Amino acid sequence: MAGQHKGELIKQKVLHPRNPHKGRYDFVALSKACPELKTYFKANPKGDKTIDFSDDKAVLCLNRALLAHYYHVTNWNIPAGYLCPPIPGRADYIHYLADLLATCCEGEIPLGKKVKVLDIGTGANCIYPIIGSQSYGWQFIATDIDPVSIKAASLIVESNACLSKLIMLTLQNDKKAIFKGIIKDKDRFDLTLCNPPFHSSMSEAQASSQRKLRNLSKGKLSKSSVKLNFGGQKAELWCPGGEIGFLKKMAKESLNYSQQVCWFTSLISKSENIRPLKKRLTQLGVNQIEVIKMSQGQKISRLIAWSFLTKDQQKSWAQERWK
Repeated sequence: MAGQHKGELIKQKVLHPRNPHKGRYDFVALSKACPELKTYFKANPKGDKTIDFSDDKAVLCLNRALLAHYYHVTNWNIPAGYLCPPIPGRADYIHYLADLLATCCEGEIPLGKKVKVLDIGTGANCIYPIIGSQSYGWQFIATDIDPVSIKAASLIVESNACLSKLIMLTLQNDKKAIFKGIIKDKDRFDLTLCNPPFHSSMSEAQASSQRKLRNLSKGKLSKSSVKLNFGGQKAELWCPGGEIGFLKKMAKESLNYSQQVCWFTSLISKSENIRPLKKRLTQLGVNQIEVIKMSQGQKISRLIAWSFLTKDQQKSWAQERWK
């Protein structure tokens, strides 16, 4: 269940300017929001407070503290074995999406429930709808193919008053579909977002989990003692064809909803997947493609966004929906 937090120091210059998770974690403030966090405190070589980032329980508790302190979410939990996300990086995605919407609205970020966002594969943690709804007041439809994820995310939403009117969970019954069955004929979404599975097999995902745990424990764990599951179920970690297979499928499906969505977006972790995806999107008749690089410590991730609408059409969209 341990998340991919890379350590306590996140350099301010590489996070989005509006991301509240800049600098070191303020463990004193976080422990006030979630007193349980104190039980996981340890001292780093400089004598400062930190936690063991290879300890899944410590990372889960850190996430509870972050969500309580910054997003007013006081009841958050996920089932054992499900993905525990690194919140600073997830917040960056949301803030860059806000900038993307602002390009349609003369630089002004649209706020409130008029903005409707579709989260593909929300997982049990429901992290993007939480951050987006509490940062900008946006309304979210969050989907997943896993019934356990939907149940867990629904419990989070139902047990936090600040979320209950802004987030709706829905199960994607067709495991081979992404938008089909979710976007109805009269629906309009200002954004879709997704953190796609990037491994092509369970063995590949397990090998990656082993590397991450050994890196976080600084090589102290032996191969036999490394947990096979670094956090995440099959649908969260891998799919046939891996990341590029999933994204090409998403691109193809997006054509069917070209006039119902202002911006389709997804994270894309492997740089080598950008060129073939852009080529496929161009073949599908996309009018705009944006690739935004996001950095967090030594980790580089990318956001790809595409729209079948022209810039003038997007301006009309914004005036009709957000004004």
